[in-house]
Amino acid sequence: MKGRPRVHFSFRSPFSWMAIERLLDEIPDAFAALEFIPFWDPDPCTAEMLAERDAEFHYVQMSKAKHLYILQDTKRQAQRLGLSMRWPVDRDPWWEVPHLAWLRARRLGAAQEFYRAVCDARWGHGRDVCTLEAVAELAASIGLDGALLAGATKDPSIRDEAADCLVAAYFDDIFGIPYFRLGRHRFWGLDRLEGFVAEYRAAASSSPAPDRVQFVEAQVPVGAYDTDTAGGCG
Repeated sequence: MKGRPRVHFSFRSPFSWMAIERLLDEIPDAFAALEFIPFWDPDPCTAEMLAERDAEFHYVQMSKAKHLYILQDTKRQAQRLGLSMRWPVDRDPWWEVPHLAWLRARRLGAAQEFYRAVCDARWGHGRDVCTLEAVAELAASIGLDGALLAGATKDPSIRDEAADCLVAAYFDDIFGIPYFRLGRHRFWGLDRLEGFVAEYRAAASSSPAPDRVQFVEAQVPVGAYDTDTAGGCG
């Protein structure tokens, strides 16, 4: 297997949360075996850093109609997966706070622990995880320095790493979350997780997966697959 498979995730997306819950059931050591890359709506500072790197943010905000559908579908999917969920209310969220704190936690060797703490707070208890106070409390709950993680947005090296994550997503054409990549294979959304896991296991064992679809390079450019907006999974 050339390079580690990549998992683009977001604390904002309930589908990202559900997909990674299932991923950890299938691949318990996923945080060690795969490369996790956070994805979020950039604040003005991060957006400026993206522009300096000739990158943008592919994600487009969804319509009210789509948002209402997502609310209903999320509940249905959570029930199907046996997950208990409380929908949080995001009021003017600053998404850098939890995602940059996660990057700091990863440097400290606690990527999975902090990920779990944030998701349990957000999806298990409906908490706002975009405040400095919440991040400090969640970090302390797993034995990390709360002030250090809450201050990640002020750390220039973390800011650079965060911008690099979104730049990589831009040039990798990541338009929605969750998004899984293994070599040239791409899998977008909760319902494509099984395909990613099958490809991962096949690559790890160097044997083809059952009923594995074979791909060939296109000889003629065909353009975009559809003309829908890049709303993603939420």
